[in-house]
Amino acid sequence: MASYVVTGVNRGIGFEFLRQLSENPSSTVIGLSRNKKATEEKVKAEIGRSNIHILEADASDGAALKKAAADASKITGGKIDYVIANAAVASEWSEYRNIGTLGEEPERFEKDILDTIKINTIGPIHLFNFFLPLLRNGSAKKAIAISTGMADAEMISKFGVDISPSYAISKGALNVAVAKFDAQFRKEGILFLAVSPGLVDTGKAATLTDEQKVGLGQMVAKFSEYAPNWTGAITPEVSVNAVVKVINEASIENGSGGAYISHWGNKQWL
Repeated sequence: MASYVVTGVNRGIGFEFLRQLSENPSSTVIGLSRNKKATEEKVKAEIGRSNIHILEADASDGAALKKAAADASKITGGKIDYVIANAAVASEWSEYRNIGTLGEEPERFEKDILDTIKINTIGPIHLFNFFLPLLRNGSAKKAIAISTGMADAEMISKFGVDISPSYAISKGALNVAVAKFDAQFRKEGILFLAVSPGLVDTGKAATLTDEQKVGLGQMVAKFSEYAPNWTGAITPEVSVNAVVKVINEASIENGSGGAYISHWGNKQWL
C-alpha cells in the first residue's frame, strides 16, 4: 500500500494527481489545499474515492505545513512513501513580460520575485523538511518537486525565452534546493528529484489580456523553434500520467538523485 502527499490539489495537475494516484484503492492519497472544504467538495463530486484525504495548508506557510505533517502522520501511521511539491504560482503581472520591462518598476518587481520564491522555492523546502521523518519511515522514500523547463538556463539563452522571469528564477532556485537535499540525504536512501510536467493546458489562456496574449504568442513561437515537432500544450491527464511514470522509474541507483528532468525522463522539455 503506497502513501502520497501532494500540495496544490485544488485544480490543474494537483487535482489530477489526486485522481490518478487514488485509482489504486489500497493507496492513501493526502492532498494539501488552502481551501479544505471546497477541495473536499470537488473531490467528492468529480472523483468520489474514500482513500483521498484533504488537509488544509497554505503551501507557503511553514507552520501550516508542519501541522499538516503531524496530521498526515496520524492518517498513515507515521510514514509516507511519496511527497510531491506541486503547489506553485506564476503572477499575472510578470508571467508574460520580460525582465527589462518588469525592471521599469523595480520595487514592484522585487516584491513579485520575493513573493514567487516564497511559494515556489521556500514552500517546497519547508514541505520536504517537515515530512522528512515520515519519508524515512516509508518504503519508496521519494520527494518530488514539480519544476519547469522554463528554468533551464541553456534553453532560455539559446532560444531567447525572456518572459516570466520571477517564475523561472524561483524554479531554478528550487532545482538547486533539490540537489542540496540529495547531497545530504542520498546516503539515507531518500530520492529527491525535480520534474517538469511539460506545458500543461490548465484553462488560463481563456482569461488572458491582450498584452498577455502577445507574450504567450511570442513564447509559443520560441517553443516551436526549440521543439519543431511540438503540437501544443498537453492536458493535466497526459502530463500527470507521464510524470508518475518518471517518478516510478526514478531511483538513486539509476542516477536520478538530485536530477532535474522532464516528463519524458530526460532534458527535452516539450
